Amino acid sequence: MLFLALLGALPFVRARPESYAVWAADSAIARGQGNGYVDGSVKVSYEHGELHYGLRLLYEETGNQTYYDYILDASNVIVDDNGKIASQYKPSEYQQDPIRTGPTFAYLYEETGDEKWKTAMDAFHTQLMSQPRTDEGQFWHKLVYYNQGWLDGIYMGEIFYLTYLNKFQPNNQTAYDDIEKQFELMYKNTLVEDTGLLYHGYDYSHTASWADEDRGHSPEVWDRALGWYVMALVDLLEIWPGDKTTFLTHLQALAPAIVKAADPDTGVWWLVMSQPGREGNYFESSGSVMFVYALLKGVRLGYLQDTDGSILAAATKAYGYIVDEWVTDNGDGTFDWQNTVEVGSLSGAGDYDYYVSVDVKVNDLKGLAAFLLASVEFEKLA
Repeated sequence: MLFLALLGALPFVRARPESYAVWAADSAIARGQGNGYVDGSVKVSYEHGELHYGLRLLYEETGNQTYYDYILDASNVIVDDNGKIASQYKPSEYQQDPIRTGPTFAYLYEETGDEKWKTAMDAFHTQLMSQPRTDEGQFWHKLVYYNQGWLDGIYMGEIFYLTYLNKFQPNNQTAYDDIEKQFELMYKNTLVEDTGLLYHGYDYSHTASWADEDRGHSPEVWDRALGWYVMALVDLLEIWPGDKTTFLTHLQALAPAIVKAADPDTGVWWLVMSQPGREGNYFESSGSVMFVYALLKGVRLGYLQDTDGSILAAATKAYGYIVDEWVTDNGDGTFDWQNTVEVGSLSGAGDYDYYVSVDVKVNDLKGLAAFLLASVEFEKLA
């Protein structure tokens, strides 16, 4: 009842299109985003995997075949008839990012029964099983990032890892324990003790220029990195077959910390969450919609107990700002998505000046796809 009351208090919900989720999906498709190509070249892209998950959810909600067909056509671009993944994917680089397309392959295998998707999944699984690790057991984010774990990698690799196990190795308890360890180590080594948020990543070897002397963590809390982590938590909880305590503990600790970190006036979140209001800092759209998605899904599925309504109130307030400020109607049935930072990396200094120097992009798929996901959740609760 609280949510319905909040919804009724927001005129933008009635004044704007009936479904922002549909509008987001249709806008991305009209521009050819997530179609298996980036700048005219075939690319195995985690951004496409993120979008395809949103299109899948929307297809399941609406039954609109367009969304399923788009997923299938785009995936056929990067996987040939024999299940070979496009040559741009190089497993010897041990990048976790491309593996985010793996859940799409699993979905298509389930839907079509075509063995090509199993072959492609096997390639990703083989990479993960030989992925370099820290001495504690954390996957390196990439081979070039020596002994480094990044929050981003949890979203890129672990959802596929779990999906693969559930389908093909449901009795492999060692592997399930390994996934749990990935989350535990990342949380332990990046936790900001005074705010309850998480630093972008850490270097177990303490050799990176930015590594803290104590735990090796990076200097700042970057909103999208934390967004990847909490999205991974709620998505994993939905399909985790065993005891969920570890993941629930993390989500239930992070949710109030994220709500508290929101800007009190706008309801959304700063790019560098560890330095709110500092000159050069700004409200960033991809992290904000990721938080809305995770908070709403966490409440809807009962992973977050919102007894006082504060979580739904925070997510609703943020969503209102998001659609008013970052959705720009083009007048042709599409909208432009604003204010998503292009990239965030720990390859350099990893400091405040770095994060705020990165360009923002219009229609960046990392933000637009997350907005689609957040809108699906918002509309389910409504």
